[in-house]
Amino acid sequence: MQIETTALPGVVILTPARFGDARGFFAESWNRKRMAEAGLDIDFVQDNHSLSTRIGTVRGLHFQPPPHAQAKLVRCGHGRLWDVAVDIRAGSPTYGRWVGVELSAENGRQLLIPAGFAHGFVTREADTEIVYKCSDYYAPDCDGGIRWDDPALGIDWGLGGLAPVLSDKDAKAPLLADLANPFVWGAA
Repeated sequence: MQIETTALPGVVILTPARFGDARGFFAESWNRKRMAEAGLDIDFVQDNHSLSTRIGTVRGLHFQPPPHAQAKLVRCGHGRLWDVAVDIRAGSPTYGRWVGVELSAENGRQLLIPAGFAHGFVTREADTEIVYKCSDYYAPDCDGGIRWDDPALGIDWGLGGLAPVLSDKDAKAPLLADLANPFVWGAA
């Protein structure tokens, strides 16, 4: 497994080795022992899978605050997407900064996003599937988000004039500056 750091400490890109033949390929997408040896010791408890049928579907930027904060390991099962992580930990030297990476079924890349970061993505192909592991269970009372198009963040979603496909919840999410921030950098 190849592990790449990003501009946001703790957010890493994982690219599993693929072993292919005429039938297709095999890849080990997560191995707790190997990841712990690489300093990525996360206890995942839930797997999620979503399908976005239209190009330009934006989901996010989502997070769960403590006591149900989640780290996520995100990959694309089918299609192609632009995946984004935003540091929302108050006091962090990288607060409000983001990184993005293309994840596709073809490239096999995964994005590991620690708790304290908001997560979102935009689909680049129709019928794109995203599959991700979470380190805590979904807690509806802890469902949080910030605006995907917050001008202070300046995220380049690469929509190229295409109108985004959004949920009402995502369209009405608060700006980062208006968030009652539950995350503090350096807090346990």
